[in-house]
Amino acid sequence: MLIGEVARRSGVSARMLRHYESLGLVRPTGRSGTGYREYSGEDIRRIFHIESLRSLGLSLREVGRALDDPGFTPSGLVDDLIRQTLARIADETELLTRLRRIGAAEPTGWEDVLQVVALLQALGSDSADRRQRAALSTGAEDSMPVEALVEAVLSEADPHVAGALRWALARSGDDGLALLAQGLAAPEAAVRKRAVQAIAGIGNEAAYAVLHDALANKDLAVRRHAALALGPRGVADTVPTLLDMVVAEVNDVEAGDALSVVARDPACAERIAAGLAARLDAADAATRRRLTQALGGIPGGTASRALAVLAADEDRGVALTAAYVIGLRDSAGP
Repeated sequence: MLIGEVARRSGVSARMLRHYESLGLVRPTGRSGTGYREYSGEDIRRIFHIESLRSLGLSLREVGRALDDPGFTPSGLVDDLIRQTLARIADETELLTRLRRIGAAEPTGWEDVLQVVALLQALGSDSADRRQRAALSTGAEDSMPVEALVEAVLSEADPHVAGALRWALARSGDDGLALLAQGLAAPEAAVRKRAVQAIAGIGNEAAYAVLHDALANKDLAVRRHAALALGPRGVADTVPTLLDMVVAEVNDVEAGDALSVVARDPACAERIAAGLAARLDAADAATRRRLTQALGGIPGGTASRALAVLAADEDRGVALTAAYVIGLRDSAGP
């Protein structure tokens, strides 16, 4: 079979067949009477073998070794190809993500494109200072893709950079809420914590609705951050978590302040006071002192009676704290 017919049937151009011949990969077994290359059936099978191996990503040199070296074993080479392919896929996926983010910013000119690229590169920098400057440079009028900000805030470990990123997200409105809400279900506890903090930082009604759902999250840290964000808004569903935070000495001052806001509702006030008082019996002195301080911000008779008992507590520190709180309540009047 002449080279033109081989090229037509195999899909390999005549030029490439000549290149294979120059490399010694495949040689036509004969020549026609007029001097043209003639390929046998075995030659054609070898061409198909070459193409099959090339389709796996082997170089022509590796193809030659695979076909001609009796001691050649494919396992190691295949493992290398897998690693190279995974790395290539990761690079291409990163590029695709970057292109989509640039597209989402709806650039009107190349200056806009370059600005977004620069911001994306800065957010991915190894320098915390550069990442922070990038976050602070974004504003409501900028075209920074929200997806990039969300990814950055969910992965940021530096507290200063994280604060700047939350600020930037808050300025972008609630466009990133859906992505942040997905972060609440992330397998990594640190990501869930960053997600709830970022949602709280947005601070609008849509964000508060997401936080209300987060009060039932399986992650205790998520529930606590949601409660601290919603408690100052008087959300009664935060009470169980806030009470436990006072006992556990986790942001207990902030939790006590939030309870005092919720307690502006008389029905909630009695419920909160009863909950705090119920935790006194099994509490050590330090915990009783925190409970005493929290009771000080709760109006109503239940809280007053509990404080009167605490004023006679066996621990002097608890008793003095209760007496001081009672004095403040008395001076404030009804």
